[in-house]
Amino acid sequence: MRFWDKVKMSLEGVSIAFDAIRANKVRAALTISGVAVGVFVVVAMGATIHGVRQSFQQDLEEFGANTFQVRRRGIGMNSCDGTDEGCPDRRNPRITLEDWAAIRQLPEVQHAMGWLFAQQDMTYRSRTVKGVGIDAQSADWILTDIADVSPGRSFSEAEHDAATPVVVVNDSLKSQLFGDSDPIGKEIMIGSVQFRVIGVYHTKAGFLKAMDGRGPDRPRAVVPMMTAWRKMPVWRSMLIQVKPRAGVNRDDAMDAVTALLRGRRGLHPSQPNNFYLIGMERMLEVFNQLFGAIFVVGLALSAVGLLVGGVGVVAIMMISVTERTREIGVRKALGATRGTILWQFLVEAATLTSLGAFIGLLIGAGVAAAIKANFPSVPASVPLASVVAALAVAILTGVGFGMLPALKASRLDPVDALRYE
Repeated sequence: MRFWDKVKMSLEGVSIAFDAIRANKVRAALTISGVAVGVFVVVAMGATIHGVRQSFQQDLEEFGANTFQVRRRGIGMNSCDGTDEGCPDRRNPRITLEDWAAIRQLPEVQHAMGWLFAQQDMTYRSRTVKGVGIDAQSADWILTDIADVSPGRSFSEAEHDAATPVVVVNDSLKSQLFGDSDPIGKEIMIGSVQFRVIGVYHTKAGFLKAMDGRGPDRPRAVVPMMTAWRKMPVWRSMLIQVKPRAGVNRDDAMDAVTALLRGRRGLHPSQPNNFYLIGMERMLEVFNQLFGAIFVVGLALSAVGLLVGGVGVVAIMMISVTERTREIGVRKALGATRGTILWQFLVEAATLTSLGAFIGLLIGAGVAAAIKANFPSVPASVPLASVVAALAVAILTGVGFGMLPALKASRLDPVDALRYE
């Protein structure tokens, strides 16, 4: 069969498929909606995860690809939170101020930002914002978080070391406490301690920051770490963000920090580390594990939709074969081969599922656009690979489930088919 004959037959199959849809609206709607739901789930989840991953990578890039964290406990889906007696991380010593000071002195380290966390109510005159997240950080936080402070300034090394009660607020907290007025120089109460506002910082909307409450839409503040240590109720185990010195390989810096902490803790060569060094790629790995599991659940849900669509394909194509038995007999009597009949019916089945896939793609793209518009920290978009995969799966579903009725049609005896009433 020549190429153009195949094209003509395919177009004829598409036309017949649309006739079948008009003639069997309910069955066709079931088929199309089943495939559309399956494709929609895959596309919507793929677009969301693509956007979240992109945002997550941007957050990690802000911290720096060669930076790493020193933590008391590990991270990941299989890690424990240390609240139960059986968690081995629960026995790990805390990361202390002395550890932080020692790491800062290493020749391989350019910056080592100390980081404590707290949550307090904040009050300015008659306005109170409850449960504000507080990042108690060393003075070099501005170099690792890449935050823009304007108006005002960040706190200095001298203010940090002297535990000066100064605070830098983000846009959300500034708006809730001060409205449109200038906050610089004003006194606020953080818990029972009076602080002076010295700056307003602007942070980008990133998924990682949004997840831990540091996004631009959540009220948050940064205070000197030593101020929090001496005057506020903070958890006394630190997190340290380490940036290697220029020209120093990150692995070499990690080895230096490991040797330092093992020596400070008196660990023998046979003893495992009782602390964790977490690189940015490890965080990305944890992200992929988490959202990979979510995506597998989405694939299972989409498979149910495709199964419903596939069953609909079998039903509507079987009916089509029965209704067109005499037509098939005439075509065979005029010289149509089994392959020709098989091809035509497979094209009809693939057309049904492709129409469902197209509708699912449109709905999925609409949901992705809505997510991007309403959640700036998640730049959801439909990757081309998802579009190609969705269409390919829909066509394969049509061909796979349409094979049985197509084979039945192609195997009809021309004489019996012509006699069929």
